[in-house]
Amino acid sequence: MPSKACSVALAGAGAYAAATAFLAPAAPQVNQELQVRHLRQQPAESSSSSSTGVMALGAAGVVVASAQAAKRTVRRAQVVRQATAVAEKTFTKMPASVKPGVVTGQALVDLLNYAKENQFAIPGVNVVSSSSVNACMEAAKKAGGPVMVTFSKGGGQFLAGKAADNSDDAASIAGTIAGALHVRQVAKLYGVPVILHTDHCQKAWLPWFDGLIEASEEYFEKYGEPLFSSHMLDLSEEPLEENISICKKYLERMAKINLLLEMELGVTGGEEDGVDNTDVDSSRLYTQPEEVWQVYEALASIPNGNFTVAAAFGNVHGVYAPGNVSLKPVILHNTQKYIKEKLGCDSDKPVSFVFHGGSGSSLEDIRYAIEAGVVKMNIDTDTQWAFWDGMNEYQKKNKDYLQAQIGNPEGAEKPNKKYYDPRMSLRSGEESMAERLVKCMEDLKCVDVL
Repeated sequence: MPSKACSVALAGAGAYAAATAFLAPAAPQVNQELQVRHLRQQPAESSSSSSTGVMALGAAGVVVASAQAAKRTVRRAQVVRQATAVAEKTFTKMPASVKPGVVTGQALVDLLNYAKENQFAIPGVNVVSSSSVNACMEAAKKAGGPVMVTFSKGGGQFLAGKAADNSDDAASIAGTIAGALHVRQVAKLYGVPVILHTDHCQKAWLPWFDGLIEASEEYFEKYGEPLFSSHMLDLSEEPLEENISICKKYLERMAKINLLLEMELGVTGGEEDGVDNTDVDSSRLYTQPEEVWQVYEALASIPNGNFTVAAAFGNVHGVYAPGNVSLKPVILHNTQKYIKEKLGCDSDKPVSFVFHGGSGSSLEDIRYAIEAGVVKMNIDTDTQWAFWDGMNEYQKKNKDYLQAQIGNPEGAEKPNKKYYDPRMSLRSGEESMAERLVKCMEDLKCVDVL
């Protein structure tokens, strides 16, 4: 039978344990139980001063534990309220299905249709790090519009680390998935719709594509939606029949988990991230309406199959001065008319087009293409330059503080850590990239559309 003093001490320990149990890991709980049992086994102290001390310790434990538990409860309630507020946020202009965070399935289809109906295009930006990912979403938040965050095969490998084993595209697959999971964790915090996409996949790169679809299938089993929103197959170098056949095969698989397919028809000239079409026959830079109809007819036959078409109309990858690219967006307008007649439908724009290789294009041509049903335009070279330019400007501005760890114009022993901290130059890159992307979104009329 424990003494009165020991009983009070046990009561204090028990109250503390009860107050902290919901946050304490299993191992400390076990240790605490062992400590209590050990305490029960100790002989009772007869000294009244000892009893008073133990009683005071037990009472203090109760007070401290109660205060700490109350603080944790308040913090936990705040986190729950913030998470709930983000999840329940709705947009006043967007379709009801479109919510902040990564958009997939029917919500993605609704978003793209909304863009087409309201004649704006969503910027698609290639990213290679969490910094460029965050810059994309920062720009979208400032502009008040959706954004497409895009990973390439090379970008995925870079995210995993260039020293990582890339046998069988292991690093490219792992890095792309890791990037997607990062986007999923933070996208809602920016309060904008985010399309999680992957870029050009040639026939030789299909193992990378397969690995990403497998990841989305596993994610779908757990959460009821794919990890990614969409993927692009670029089989434009293959014969048209083979291009359509492979795309159809993959869309049949993707449709089962609500993944959207972007396919390329015709050839986008120039070079981008390992895809080199600099020497392509110029006639292949312009897609014919009949070719788009063949694609539409095949892919639209797939139940729950959703797709967009990157039809070539003179667009070229790379960096060009304005006026040096001969775009013919009228091809897209003519194609919409042709397919409308074939379908006998009411919609003037049955096809959702995407626009690659926009550098050097005039604003007039870009907007005329949007009027023809372009719902997404790739924005890569300008944002990549902007990120570098921001970092470079930071370096030039703080040059005298970036020559050594210690010593600057303020004194020979003055430290420079706050200047060479990588976060400082990277943040300058993010700000510059976000600023440039907001300007792109203005050009695409993707501003204040939420």
